Amino acid sequence: MTASRTAQLTRTTSESSIELSLDLDGTGKSEISTSVPFFDHLLTAFAKHSLVDLTVKATGDIDIDVHHTVEDTGITLGTAIRQALGDKQGIGRFGDAHVPLDEALARAVVDVSGRPYLVHSGEPEGYALHLIGGHFTGSMIRHVFEAITFHAGLSVHLTVLAGRDPHHIAEAQFKAFARAFRKAVEPDPRVTGVPSTKGAL
Repeated sequence: MTASRTAQLTRTTSESSIELSLDLDGTGKSEISTSVPFFDHLLTAFAKHSLVDLTVKATGDIDIDVHHTVEDTGITLGTAIRQALGDKQGIGRFGDAHVPLDEALARAVVDVSGRPYLVHSGEPEGYALHLIGGHFTGSMIRHVFEAITFHAGLSVHLTVLAGRDPHHIAEAQFKAFARAFRKAVEPDPRVTGVPSTKGAL
């Protein structure tokens, strides 16, 4: 696998403006500015633990809600991932990880299947309504993973196995996803062609 696995995208709507670039074969460097501080923190963790180089510059109507900016960034990230993966030749395809953050524990399983699907479970009752950092609702975690998986063409099972602190629960999920994603998209020298009996992903 010698082709560059990079993407650079711009997405502009009446609600947000996103500029994003990524390199799947990076070292985890990131420059993130979404005007939503906690989301910046989560995307930085994703880049660091997936070893994807990621640059994101996003602005939007956060005076109304963070929803549009976070969702549109997730859409753009997923689209960039799909573009950077190209024909998916030589990748491992599957990845899994368990990641703790103090009392929180998350499990992620990723299949670069080309068939978008998200199974997301285990967040504590009331988590979706909790404000993290005074601005970011817990409901946005599932929402951003829906945007990423759908537009990247990934099948993802993401499970919170333990946790009490909302910040820890969110971050453990992003780190687990990052680690599983890293395994799934890494080149496997023993794989010839596309890792599917169908011959395409």
